[in-house]
Amino acid sequence: MREVTALPWAVKEEEHLWIPMSDGTRLAARLWRPVASDDEPMPAVLEYIPYRKRDLTAVRDSIHHPYMAGHGYACIRVDIRGTGESEGVLTDEYLDLEHRDAEEVLAWLADQPWCDGRTGMMGISWGGFNSLQVAARRPPSLRAIVIASFTDDRYADDMHYMGGCLLSDNLAEASTMFAHTTCPPDPALVGERWRDMWKERLEGSGLWLENWLGHQRRDGYWRRASVCEDYSAVQCPVFAVCGWADGYSNAVFRLMEHLDVPRKGLIGPWSHRYPHLGEPGPAIGFLQEVVRWWDRWLKDEDNGVMDEPMLRTWMQDSVPPSTSYEERPGRWVGEPSWPSPHVRRDALPLAPHRIVRPAEEAPEEELTIQSPLSVGQFAGKWCSYSAPPDLPYDQREEDGGSLVFDTDVLTERCEILGGPVVELDVAASEPVAMVAARLSDVAPDGRATRVTYGLLNLTHRDGDDDPEPLEPGRRYRVRVRLNGVAQAFPPGHRIRLSLSSSYWPLAWPPPRQARLSVFTGGSRLILPVRPVAESDEVSMRPFGEAEGAPPLRTEQVSPGDQQWRVTRDLVGYESALEVVKDGGVQRFDSIDLDVGRRVDQRYSWVADDFTSAGGEVVSTMTFHRGDWEARTVTRTVLTCTEDDFHVHAQLDGYENDRRIHSDNWNLRIPRDHV
Repeated sequence: MREVTALPWAVKEEEHLWIPMSDGTRLAARLWRPVASDDEPMPAVLEYIPYRKRDLTAVRDSIHHPYMAGHGYACIRVDIRGTGESEGVLTDEYLDLEHRDAEEVLAWLADQPWCDGRTGMMGISWGGFNSLQVAARRPPSLRAIVIASFTDDRYADDMHYMGGCLLSDNLAEASTMFAHTTCPPDPALVGERWRDMWKERLEGSGLWLENWLGHQRRDGYWRRASVCEDYSAVQCPVFAVCGWADGYSNAVFRLMEHLDVPRKGLIGPWSHRYPHLGEPGPAIGFLQEVVRWWDRWLKDEDNGVMDEPMLRTWMQDSVPPSTSYEERPGRWVGEPSWPSPHVRRDALPLAPHRIVRPAEEAPEEELTIQSPLSVGQFAGKWCSYSAPPDLPYDQREEDGGSLVFDTDVLTERCEILGGPVVELDVAASEPVAMVAARLSDVAPDGRATRVTYGLLNLTHRDGDDDPEPLEPGRRYRVRVRLNGVAQAFPPGHRIRLSLSSSYWPLAWPPPRQARLSVFTGGSRLILPVRPVAESDEVSMRPFGEAEGAPPLRTEQVSPGDQQWRVTRDLVGYESALEVVKDGGVQRFDSIDLDVGRRVDQRYSWVADDFTSAGGEVVSTMTFHRGDWEARTVTRTVLTCTEDDFHVHAQLDGYENDRRIHSDNWNLRIPRDHV
């Protein structure tokens, strides 16, 4: 990324300021704005997240907020109530209180003498979620949003559940927030109050996993703040962004299809990262695109931003399987609308172990699969962060415990864009069962690279609101939706569909091992085929070089560690996936603060005992300055029986190695058709 030091507007920074809420609570903020805004008010842009503006996101914030400020915007980074130095306690995600606070912040911004009354919101992940959710509340000053790695559907397309299946990322994310919401504020900013504020958080933030496991079907808990419930509520322009290695690309397609406002979509090869960071690459000049968006909708500049394709995506070329990539080869393609007039839906019947052409007859045959729990150990994470390497590995071992259907060897290039669908004529031996469907690119040497996948809890076959148990042995017609993707399959390769009855540890296994019967002839794979167009690249304005403001300088005091290890004991038959994400200790010289972060995850199982599946996440967060040190250690363990989930959690807070708070949870949560 190119560091830009000369910007159109000189910028000044307020490292810390307070924004008062109507109930007396104060939110902590950091502000960058043009010096000229003292005399010439300018639009304001808000990023509003719970990840600590002073340290944990300070480097990232320093890259893009000063950059946008240097292009004529007052940019403010606010910590959500109960996080960073903001007062109060955060007890769950996307609460009504969070949104009301955001509306008050926007009103406060619009009323400042350096703001012209027009505001925008932006963010990635949580900040993308709440920007969209707040837009649906229509605050008067909000004129446009930029959102990355977000969803419009909190139940069906977030890291909690997928196709009615419980994701292990539900445990991982709950543990992340368990650690973040119990961190102390910085005494250098809040003074001696820090200890009381910290104690309030330690005692009051709670165990979010209890909420998330307590709602295993689509109910009012998930409908609230799911914009898909009423797309018409969003009335401002939307720029929606994601990456194919992320978990959230489907939402970009849905917004392009269902919103009725000026909108643009951008999907690249990236993981859960901003596009100008390029993980994996190519990185693009994303901040330039953001500035163009603000210029059009916050300054009314006629800059042609809406004359370009509604949806721009990175058509990925074939690559060998790997758990990480520095670059993904491919090209940009553009679509004037979504659904695209360029994409056709090809229905390919499933014959015994083959995917045949649409006009070819496929005989009916019953094929059965009873997958071992080991299918899924090379699935990677539901949401890739590119650290440690967390993408799916070679699928051949996974295919050994799956039903496999291959096309003939391709004689010409085939490109798909959108979400494939698998329609199955299926029966199961148990009342609760699941199916995982994987689409892979199979090279001539046999290596299989997973392209996309989908899950379906078969009790959710008719919807997520009211799951119904299966009648063992009865045939059902079901649809398994796979994640959207843009992928090219070259000549000489084959397209493979793999079906399994488990996919652990990406998704929690059913209560008992089920045998699935798939009946060919009536089953089929529906591919969104996009004919190759030579004019794609020449018809679009190229992206600029990735650039941003110089990042805040920090020092790595002690090194980190990244691990992703699969182990199997052939004596006791215990297997495990162990993940280490250790950031080491990072020093922020400008505020004389050392910050340490480490997360250890372990997902284990024994042989094919589906009730042996268990997950454990331990997080340690340390903050140190001079003779002051505060540390939190959180541990969450999730296990199961056929009937229940069991949660054990621990929280310990330490001041200078003296434990000043300890709490324990032991919960039993009934399984609800999961």
